[in-house]
Amino acid sequence: MNLLSDRILNMSTSATLAMAAKARELRGEGKDIIGLSLGEPDFNTPDFIKDAAIQAINDNYNSYSPVDGYVELKQAIITKFKRDNNLTYTLPQIVVSTGAKQCLANIAAVMLNKGDEVLLPCPYWVSYSDIVKLNDGVPVEVKTSIETDFKMTPEQLEAAITPNTKMMWFSSPCNPSGSVYSKDELRALADVLVKYPNIYVVSDEIYEHINYGKGHASMAEFDDMYDRTITVNGVSKAFAMTGWRIGFIGAPEKIARACNKMQGQTTSGANCIAQQAVITALNASPSKVKYMIDEFKIRRDLVLGLLGDIKGFNSNTPEGAFYVFPDISYYFGKTLRGKTINNATDFSLYLLEEALVATVTGDAFGNPNCIRISYAASQEQIIEAIKRVEEVVS
Repeated sequence: MNLLSDRILNMSTSATLAMAAKARELRGEGKDIIGLSLGEPDFNTPDFIKDAAIQAINDNYNSYSPVDGYVELKQAIITKFKRDNNLTYTLPQIVVSTGAKQCLANIAAVMLNKGDEVLLPCPYWVSYSDIVKLNDGVPVEVKTSIETDFKMTPEQLEAAITPNTKMMWFSSPCNPSGSVYSKDELRALADVLVKYPNIYVVSDEIYEHINYGKGHASMAEFDDMYDRTITVNGVSKAFAMTGWRIGFIGAPEKIARACNKMQGQTTSGANCIAQQAVITALNASPSKVKYMIDEFKIRRDLVLGLLGDIKGFNSNTPEGAFYVFPDISYYFGKTLRGKTINNATDFSLYLLEEALVATVTGDAFGNPNCIRISYAASQEQIIEAIKRVEEVVS
């Protein structure tokens, strides 16, 4: 009899966290690693949000919070959804969780039964597949390419649907590709989905404000998809609050109540002080964090320009998030400094060991020809990192 469960033995380790751990290990050995692997803004949380947290501490917020979140926070979330996304939700439709990742875990736990298929347009965020598998679902990868800006077409969606299809999960702006679905593109996908009324959609919108001009659209905006869409969001990315761990959903009431029930038996309510700070964050105008978005856009253009000078890096132009996802399959089969590159994992490890630059293999995101490079780093670090990369591949 195994000490550990089949569930944990069959689970993959998060590739982004594994690479970050490897980078920390090398730093501990005295190596000058530049980390371009983690999906974490390098800005500090804005002072007006930190002040709200300090006030919450002074106001003695130290008791268990309601499982699904403080009413005042849920009201702020409702206002945010209406203001930013033209979505109308009521209090019972909102659940606050310990980060958007817990939102996703809750959804999978309350909706998936053994053998239910979940469509994942590739590339997809690294944890989608294992969250689905952990809850006895079957992840079904829908391959996309750089030619379609890493976006799934309606034809691909239609072809992937089977009698076992229960859900479709996607992010826009996308982690890792930075691709943004326009309202027309979402409508075209919705036109396929309306023919299959039992398929539900998880729309992961955690990067919505990190958008470089294309504008944000939500699947739940369409009347014929509203009752079949769970909108997932949070404050980690746009407000530089990754460690505060607050995410939330707007969902059909039956699903929201089920997530509340599940959370009540696992973690209960999210951090009380962080929730109070998020009320202040969400009630503020999104323009309060525009300085971060402006800087990210400068960095995006910087990375694309620098990578464009290196043979074998083929990138789309991401319209959101803070990643580039270049196809580096040009290097497969080549030997660099005595090391043969067979796949993206080899290439990512090669950059870490030889260039001392941490990236993430595209294998983890369902696209084995690419690597993810985060530009949530200073311009100086980016310039130095890409210079090192060029030196070890040329």
